[in-house]
Amino acid sequence: MLDYVDLEADLSAEERMIRETAREFVEDRVAPDIAEHWLDGTFPTDLIPEMGEIGFYAPNLDGYGLPGVSETAYGVLMQELEACDSGLRSMASVQGALVMYPIFAYGSEAQKDEWLPKLGTGEAVGCFGLTEPQHGSNPTGMETYAERAGHASDDYVLNGSKTWITNSPIADVAVVWARDRSTAEQSVRGFLVETNRDGVSTNKIGEKLSLRASITGEIGLNDVHVPAENVLPDVEGMKGPLSCLTQARYGIAWGAVGAARNCFETACQYARDREQFGGPIARFQLQQEKLAEMATQITLAQLLAHRLASLKERGDLRPQHVSMAKRNNVRMAREQSRIAREILGGNGITADYSPMRHLANMETVYTYEGTHDIHSLILGQDLTGIAAFD
Repeated sequence: MLDYVDLEADLSAEERMIRETAREFVEDRVAPDIAEHWLDGTFPTDLIPEMGEIGFYAPNLDGYGLPGVSETAYGVLMQELEACDSGLRSMASVQGALVMYPIFAYGSEAQKDEWLPKLGTGEAVGCFGLTEPQHGSNPTGMETYAERAGHASDDYVLNGSKTWITNSPIADVAVVWARDRSTAEQSVRGFLVETNRDGVSTNKIGEKLSLRASITGEIGLNDVHVPAENVLPDVEGMKGPLSCLTQARYGIAWGAVGAARNCFETACQYARDREQFGGPIARFQLQQEKLAEMATQITLAQLLAHRLASLKERGDLRPQHVSMAKRNNVRMAREQSRIAREILGGNGITADYSPMRHLANMETVYTYEGTHDIHSLILGQDLTGIAAFD
């Protein structure tokens, strides 16, 4: 495994164990079939409980049966899962960072007791409803709304639609963000919506050309009655969903490194094995330059990810730090997966090798949870003090 400056030498015993557990799980249980799942547009749902039993969902949270491991351990886990496929990391990332985290951070004790153990073991699956058909990069424009069910009721009725929602067709509960029209400010609130409620639909989005080994869908809300006790009590406004995205983007910054590392290792081995003009293509200067640049860019991204973990552990991590890492590391993985495919030549466009699959997946990762351009503007505002958008 590529670790050119020996960063993993500083991992604790627990972090090493988590890394090895994830690698073994990927190699034994997922990697043999992941190309077929990608081609078929399916996710190995039978592995969801097994991933929970191993502790892949929100392991960096503490209590409620969760292990409370270090932020480095969590990052290493995301790295190993995405080295297999972005769809695998996305499933764990959404379950942990976008569903379990808001319940943990903003939920009532009753909500935590009900959902965190089940989500942690994979007995239940969750999804995160923020993006809408007309509001992606600008979530503050959301049209999904909640209103009191009646003058004498504390319950709510939800209406609206969400799209590009990972896990929604298989989810038991959705964390839905909606404007509360019962207040003058129409503040954004988080609602725990069981997907078996009347008026909820979770149609699957098919025919994707990227992130195919991931179940993606919509959330339709048509006069959905939700009790008041399903509202996340400890947050109002956009702080709620945006703080969740910061948690998820942290995992993406690590995961993208895993995808790029797998591309490098595949290409490097291929260059050693593939013979043309009387010897392995790895002996040619052109190929060595590509491999040297790949290794350098991946190593730089690894350093950034490890630094993020240190900042997060001591409470100094800012959303802008995460924007830089998400922006850089995903761009790096997007570019280096293309170079890896190039080294593989014609064989690189087949499902027998991973780089083309990673390359296609990175087009989604480059876009979701803040596009590359949006993260550029976030950094621009932080550096200049001037906002380029409202």
